[in-house]
Amino acid sequence: MADALTAAPPKAVAQRAGAIVLARHGEPALSRKVLLSAQEYRRFWASYEVLGILPGQTPPDELMQFVARCGALVSSTRLRSIESAKALAGERQFAQHDLLVEAPLPPPNWPSWIKMSPKFWGFFARVWWWCFNHHEGEETRAQAVRRAEEAAEMLIDMAEGGEDVVVLAHGFFNFMIGRALRRRGWRCVLSQGYKYWSMRKFQRV
Repeated sequence: MADALTAAPPKAVAQRAGAIVLARHGEPALSRKVLLSAQEYRRFWASYEVLGILPGQTPPDELMQFVARCGALVSSTRLRSIESAKALAGERQFAQHDLLVEAPLPPPNWPSWIKMSPKFWGFFARVWWWCFNHHEGEETRAQAVRRAEEAAEMLIDMAEGGEDVVVLAHGFFNFMIGRALRRRGWRCVLSQGYKYWSMRKFQRV
């Protein structure tokens, strides 16, 4: 009897962490059907960073269902992410974090006669930034990697209680957060790529 009274209580079973859903914002209110020089693309990207999303969009049902069930909804502080989160959540309140903004996209300093669509400029700018550390005084790749690690830690802390977390942020930085989550033992169990409104769901292994 005495042994039973003095025995240590059984350890509580650890609660399973909720999922982390990394979603990209909706289509921005800025046409990409233009041909631009490098300098013109810099101005295009500056506008892209401050504008919201194209009016009249309907978010995908699957993403709306994830948002309706999640314990926490967060967005970056860019207007296109905030408006996307509002389109999904209605009157529900959500947090906004600078930690989640997109990595910079300064284009290579190519001659003005080279003109391309914003899609191609974005590709080459990302390659130059990622592979050659071309940042023009903005955030470097190393700094962005550290920020993605911090973002991953923040989201994991939010998911530890067992409820899902949905993030409305940006295509490439979501990719970077996904890499950081994988390094921490999380696995991508659903991927819709990186198009507007797409999502990738991570669960802890």
